[in-house]
Amino acid sequence: MKKFEVRGWFEDTGIVASVRVKSTEDAMFAAQSVVAGGVVVVEIPLTVPLAITVINQLAKTTPGIIVGAGGVMNPASAQACLDAGAQFLTSDGLLPAVIEFAAKQDVVVFPGALTPTEVITAWGVNADFVKVVPCAHIGGEGYLGSLHQMFPKIPLIASGGVTQQNAANFILAGAVALGVGRELIPPDAIRRRQDARIGELARRFLGFVKLGRDHLAARARRSAGPNE
Repeated sequence: MKKFEVRGWFEDTGIVASVRVKSTEDAMFAAQSVVAGGVVVVEIPLTVPLAITVINQLAKTTPGIIVGAGGVMNPASAQACLDAGAQFLTSDGLLPAVIEFAAKQDVVVFPGALTPTEVITAWGVNADFVKVVPCAHIGGEGYLGSLHQMFPKIPLIASGGVTQQNAANFILAGAVALGVGRELIPPDAIRRRQDARIGELARRFLGFVKLGRDHLAARARRSAGPNE
């Protein structure tokens, strides 16, 4: 799949499932469950045991998935992830070497950033998106909205503390997508192998994105006036 197609899935669905679990088996189960619920963009953090093997197996066996690697710290690990079949790379902090490597490989990349300076720096070295993390803990949608007002042309992903209660508000504040972990993939649902529950949560979060975008579209129509 080409880079513009991968970007399109981020922009269309608006959800990145972050599979932060404790075993290879749990990661496979979680990823396949969210994909079945319609959330096809799945991040496997490199903290997952045998994460690169998980990425490889998901890429080979799960139709429709857009699987990527999270917590990528350097170009060497980035290359290993790409060799395994990763279609995007992300990190929890601002690592220009990883962004520059991904840009040269023509692969979607989005680093973590928090301050305005970090957002500008990430965008300046050719990030595709900028992940604002941990978003909910340092001002939530209000803070993300402030960043969006400062940098309206930089596509921001809200991550860290996104819940069912605030998901639509992050979209309204200007996020193009949401990174969701435990709220989408609850640990007890993994333990009990409740794939239907995870699938329902996936559909709910997709619905929150749509709700936020519908409100934004209605707001834009009102601003345009009756003659538009």
